[in-house]
Amino acid sequence: MLSVNALQDMLAYTAWASRRLLDAAAQLTPDQLMRDFGTSDKSVLGTLVHVFAADRIWFHRIQGTSPQKFVSEDEYRLSVLENDWPALHEQWRQWAAGLDDATAASDLEYRDMSGRPWRQPIWQIVIHVVNHGTHHRGQAQGFLRAMGVAPPPLDMSFYYRTRAASA
Repeated sequence: MLSVNALQDMLAYTAWASRRLLDAAAQLTPDQLMRDFGTSDKSVLGTLVHVFAADRIWFHRIQGTSPQKFVSEDEYRLSVLENDWPALHEQWRQWAAGLDDATAASDLEYRDMSGRPWRQPIWQIVIHVVNHGTHHRGQAQGFLRAMGVAPPPLDMSFYYRTRAASA
């Protein structure tokens, strides 16, 4: 198991990286934002909405609820992401601030979107949330590059260097 401090830091990184990519997406034209790249989430916007919705589903699960819907059509707007995603990251941060080793190691029982029951340690869920976001942010960075737009650096080492420079 990772330390609670490491889990908190990973969640802070994912909020930082998501914010940077969201800021880059805000500079795109509507056509660029919706350009279909033939992937499961299709576009920059679709990919970012997917990550946001997954972050939210997992947060609900660690809170003991199981939402029935992944995302609504109304949420496929940059304005929703700009408003709701930072608020969700803050909820994650507040939750993680109260995390201790015993809670992080404890199992969470939840149901997936198909209703199947699962059980796994909370620390694994946190790592999954961060890893899932990193995977899809990388896809969105690739989409930006394919359109000739330089994506922001999102490497974890860049995050640590930026954080150290501002300290």
